[in-house]
Amino acid sequence: MREFLARKNIVFSLQRYGIETMNYMTLGLFGSLIIGLILKTVGGWLDWAWLIDVGALAQAGLGAAIAVGVAYGLQAPPMVIFSSAIIGTLAIQVGGGPVGVFVAVAISSELSKLVHKTTPIDIIVTPATALVSGIFVAQVIAPSLGELMRATGQTIEWAMTLQPFFMSIVIAVIMGMVLTGPTSSAAVAISLNLGGLAAGAATIGCCAQMIGFAAMSYKENGASGTLGIGLGTSMLQLPNIIRNPLIWIPPTLTAAVLAPIGALVFGMENIPTGAGMGTSGLVGQVGTLAAMGQGTEVWIAIGLLHFLLPALICLSISWGMQKRGWIQPGDLLLRA
Repeated sequence: MREFLARKNIVFSLQRYGIETMNYMTLGLFGSLIIGLILKTVGGWLDWAWLIDVGALAQAGLGAAIAVGVAYGLQAPPMVIFSSAIIGTLAIQVGGGPVGVFVAVAISSELSKLVHKTTPIDIIVTPATALVSGIFVAQVIAPSLGELMRATGQTIEWAMTLQPFFMSIVIAVIMGMVLTGPTSSAAVAISLNLGGLAAGAATIGCCAQMIGFAAMSYKENGASGTLGIGLGTSMLQLPNIIRNPLIWIPPTLTAAVLAPIGALVFGMENIPTGAGMGTSGLVGQVGTLAAMGQGTEVWIAIGLLHFLLPALICLSISWGMQKRGWIQPGDLLLRA
């Protein structure tokens, strides 16, 4: 059986599902929902109706974009990748959310691999298998998965209102570490439909990782590396974290320090689209403005909690660890 699955390129592993496919799913999210948010927001600022319409169309393509990303990540045959767009669109329409799309397309892709190139009419059998199995899962299973994720997100938000100090720390630390790790914090936040104060804490945690690592590593990586981490992704530091896990302490502690301040003092909120993005493409800040408005106090809070304080606190903690020899020169250097 193992040899048969290997011939069909069916691999059930953390690498294939938890990292590769999840990352392509995130690219699908960014290429539809997230970029749509940015375009709609910019269109609103400039009062360009056509740009708002472009953003809305991009967001409407969420299901198809995620589905194609998942099928591509699973190395499905081209016909299956194209058919997956239909499955993803349906899964979103029935309330399955990103997780429903993921499951429906994953099952249809793997089943399609089993029959791929086994009959003379492969051009019919392969996409038909994908569509029949994928649509069945999208209609029967995906809605329950979507509801489960939304209920989980609502529970987190409810817990946040009861215990904002404790829960803000937990959310910020976990989401920040997920952002820097090999999985997708954006996919998690959007799947949970995380909003309000919980999303604000998640954003602070992600910003602490990105801006913290960018500030810590400036001397070793220069301006280009700093921008790559601070406005791209702190995942660039993951190989260095594996070499010396202690370098993860400063940004993680920074998230724990700032999250209660953001929740209790500034009342920082966000929307699901921006909650798991941090400063990547400034999506977290666009989401914050969408959730809280564009008042002066909001801009000040963003400047302090998303940029200035993460850099200063993380640098302070890092400096203390360097004095004790826990962080050595070269530990934060980005290597090709």
